[in-house]
Amino acid sequence: MYDPAVNPPELMESVYGPKARERAVNVMDMVSVSVGDLFPDITDRIYNHGDDLSLIEKSADEALSSVDMTMIKPEHTVKILSSEHGYSIMSGEAYVRMLVAIKDNIKARTGCEDVRLMVGAYKGFRESDEFIAHYDLKRRFDGKVYGYGPFDKDVPIETEIGTVYGIKKLFNGEWFIHAYYDDPREIYYNRQIQRAFKPFGMSYARFETRSIYHMNFGNRSSNFLPMAIFDSPFIQQRYAFSCVLRHSPAGILCVDADRDLTAIDRRITASHLKKYGKMMRLFNAIDECIAVVDGGRWGFYIHAGGVIFGTFMHAHDDLFDLTNPKVLGGFKKNEKGELVPMLINQAIKVIVLNQAWPGINYLGLDHTPIIIAGEDHAALWKADHCNPLIAEVAQTAPDLQKAVDMAYDIYKTDKIIIFDGNFGHINCSPSMARLLMDKAPEVSRNVDEVLLPMWLEQRGIDAETA
Repeated sequence: MYDPAVNPPELMESVYGPKARERAVNVMDMVSVSVGDLFPDITDRIYNHGDDLSLIEKSADEALSSVDMTMIKPEHTVKILSSEHGYSIMSGEAYVRMLVAIKDNIKARTGCEDVRLMVGAYKGFRESDEFIAHYDLKRRFDGKVYGYGPFDKDVPIETEIGTVYGIKKLFNGEWFIHAYYDDPREIYYNRQIQRAFKPFGMSYARFETRSIYHMNFGNRSSNFLPMAIFDSPFIQQRYAFSCVLRHSPAGILCVDADRDLTAIDRRITASHLKKYGKMMRLFNAIDECIAVVDGGRWGFYIHAGGVIFGTFMHAHDDLFDLTNPKVLGGFKKNEKGELVPMLINQAIKVIVLNQAWPGINYLGLDHTPIIIAGEDHAALWKADHCNPLIAEVAQTAPDLQKAVDMAYDIYKTDKIIIFDGNFGHINCSPSMARLLMDKAPEVSRNVDEVLLPMWLEQRGIDAETA
């Protein structure tokens, strides 16, 4: 027998998504398998959704206690730079508690009162305002809260690879704090190389500079562009320290703070290769399934067992193995040396969208059957300029149960996995739970004995001390 399905984190309503609807676990007869049951060595955490949030504050205080803040003077302006995804992980309150702790520690230790929270957005003009209202940030930050996005006024930044452009309002104080999270997110892009530096080429950058990553140089530029920006004199003259909310598939591990961002990044890398490596290879072992997406952000970034749907979409490749030069986008050579399109994981037979935001390009969806639950939801997707082909391939169902029935008619499998924002658990059908439990021991052995040493060596990390 398996545990009952676990309630997912609550969703924040938004103008960018459909009206909130019944969660999948309340409609479908699902079970839950815990990450700890799959991998007994992946259980450590200080927080998962519904736990005591004061443990986040305690961990932040402990981490910040060893950080030098003497460069901050009472008359200075300090900006805490936050990024949008943190506000959606496990409903976002853990990230907010870390941000509040940063502000409180700076004020208490330096006497500086002008500490401002900068709330980042992906590209929507209302994203920041929604976060500020939902989390009551104006009250919690004494009114000193400001949204920012990729189309705000720029500031040129001279780097070793040329001039790039940051968001001016982030860097016009004496100091800034890099307040981040280490959810691996797009492993198919960053390959777990310098993950902690990403916002310098994304959240904190103007649209033109973000486009270097997405369009001009391609996604592997994520491995050098943010680092080049961070290392620039312009940034280093204003950088105070970093504070990062650390994750594993089981939940939040701790808060990590340091002026040395490279040291934080190496700690993150070793941890993620060990913990997320097993979850990713387990997802690779799934042979067929119907994937249900049920969350309050873009579908790429909604979790199951702490792993986003976007990673599952590309789990057919070993995303950590750097002998694979490219794992997403365009074409690659097959065993015959022929160029073939890089499509999504062929184990995903049908995608059911219960609720998810449009507005971001989903590569390969035009080759995968899609059922959208709800006419209003489907209307959003079929008007989406980022996915113009979805209107040609997606079918619409009146509700989730009918959508799942239609998915089964397309591909007759009872293996169903739900991406609904959960860490620590995977909500799924009994047959999927059985497959995951059966495959996990061999996956664990293979990662420990074969893959992890290779992944670490490829990144110059000593396996004995990692």
